Amino acid sequence: MAEESHPASGGLFESLKNLSVSLVGVVHTRLELLSVDIAEERVHQTTLLVLALLALFCFGVGVVLLSILIVVAFWETHRLAALGGLAGLFLATGGGVVWFALHKIRTKPKLFQASLAELVKDRQHLNSGS
Repeated sequence: MAEESHPASGGLFESLKNLSVSLVGVVHTRLELLSVDIAEERVHQTTLLVLALLALFCFGVGVVLLSILIVVAFWETHRLAALGGLAGLFLATGGGVVWFALHKIRTKPKLFQASLAELVKDRQHLNSGS
């Protein structure tokens, strides 16, 4: 009888060891996914910051050029066309950057989306196994 319990307890310890290795593997994979999600979010936020700063710069230059355009409005007509064109260019660029930033905000993927999807798969797998 002692010999019969030895293989069973060895099998139990082996099963526990395999279970712990599997759990460590699952946790490791989930932490890697979480770190990737955090890195993607950081890149997204940095991109939005750069776009916002670029839009502010373009609007600032556009406003300065528009102010110069108003001052020069009473001077020769060739300067007026050049300043108006530059002001329009910078204002249009600023508007385009704002539109692009708003588009990026609207289409941003949900934070931790990949990690949450994997956890849902894990939950379904565990529920189907029991």
